[in-house]
Amino acid sequence: ERPRRSFVRILSPAKESGIGSLRIGAEMWNYLPSVERVIKIPPSMMLQPWMGSDFTNDDLVKESSILDDYTHKVVGATMVDGQDAYQVEATPKPDAPVVWGRVLYTVRKRDFIPLKQEYFSERGELVRVMSFSDVRSLGGRMLPTRWEMRPVTKPGNVTTVVLKDAVFDRPVDEAIFTQRNLQKP
Repeated sequence: ERPRRSFVRILSPAKESGIGSLRIGAEMWNYLPSVERVIKIPPSMMLQPWMGSDFTNDDLVKESSILDDYTHKVVGATMVDGQDAYQVEATPKPDAPVVWGRVLYTVRKRDFIPLKQEYFSERGELVRVMSFSDVRSLGGRMLPTRWEMRPVTKPGNVTTVVLKDAVFDRPVDEAIFTQRNLQKP
């Protein structure tokens, strides 16, 4: 079962510190400390850029689910930086509330570590590419620690996420997933 809730808070840089995002079910809110306000994000805004980045609100909180809303099929094999990889195509299930016409995943054969995700419009046009690198052990699991999102229509643009730490299978306090907590510094 996919998680119903997610919570993100920016810690740095200082000018962005305290900005947060909360999702519970299909609802999402952002907190902006500069105006001390919680703003509800309507479903129509889920594909808008998150904080001016190349990631969307949906990427951040996973409103649509790649597992629930898409059918997957291995469509080929390839080499990526000398590594054998599978190509897995995800196509939307009928009536699924998704935007992508398909998503093409490239995963390492030996351990299924993601290497690349290519997002295509409903017209079949490549829209953006996310690449994964710097595989390391975090929280006892091997994970790519560098994620780079590149929009095809903006050559040279890239948004990079670097994972510094990860914790898995630990209970999470229910009070984290509240608008009150979203407003805490």
